Amino acid sequence: MGALHRLKAKQVEHAEPGMHCDGGGLWLRQRNDGGQWILRFSLYGNRHEMGLGSKTSVSLSEARSEADKWRGMVRQNKNPIKERDKLSREAERSDTTFGAIALEAFEAKKAVLTGDGAAGRWLSPLQHHVFPKLGKVPVQDLDQHDIKTALTPIWHKKAETARKAMNRIGIVLKHAAALDLDVDLQATDKAKALLGKQRHTVKHIPAMPWQEVPDFYASLDEGSVTHLALRFLILTTVRTFAIRHCRIDQINGA
Repeated sequence: MGALHRLKAKQVEHAEPGMHCDGGGLWLRQRNDGGQWILRFSLYGNRHEMGLGSKTSVSLSEARSEADKWRGMVRQNKNPIKERDKLSREAERSDTTFGAIALEAFEAKKAVLTGDGAAGRWLSPLQHHVFPKLGKVPVQDLDQHDIKTALTPIWHKKAETARKAMNRIGIVLKHAAALDLDVDLQATDKAKALLGKQRHTVKHIPAMPWQEVPDFYASLDEGSVTHLALRFLILTTVRTFAIRHCRIDQINGA
């Protein structure tokens, strides 16, 4: 890398046009219209140049300090240009709380949700059981202990809701990672390990014996929307969603 700190402040001030090396990959590129600090580095066999600012706004000592910081990134096999861009994007975001990122993730998911998620089922587990405790936590700070604390009250008592909430948290963390936010994508798996296996026993709603269906059908004689819908359900055996959201133009004849 060669000797460091080759330049003097006076040399920088009165530099002639051209490239002036301070050592360690730090260069001053002087033009007639001004000077620019440049850090040259190699990563994975490729050479890169990273601007560190003009010499009028960044002093020699500041340029050396910046160069030393970004050289440390290179030693960790990280591209300092990408790392700086990432930090800049994070700084530009006004709200990186879990709640804000969750709402962004919901917007991104709408296209694949029934009715664009208007029924609120996707967000419901988060709104009721996660947002009150974690909604204002910066998503970058979220860890398995936070998730465990939020879901412990329902982990066994409301197992299915807890499972959905855990799934949603994982989706939010992946969305945050896609935004280049520094999150722990393993946090949900770690939280599951801390919470342990769920003990909840699923209790299904009992079905009506088929022998009783004719009498029940006959009792639906009010002509109300509810009774008509139930009769329609019995006659067609379609899912309730199809009945609740059907339109007149979907019905043939009477």
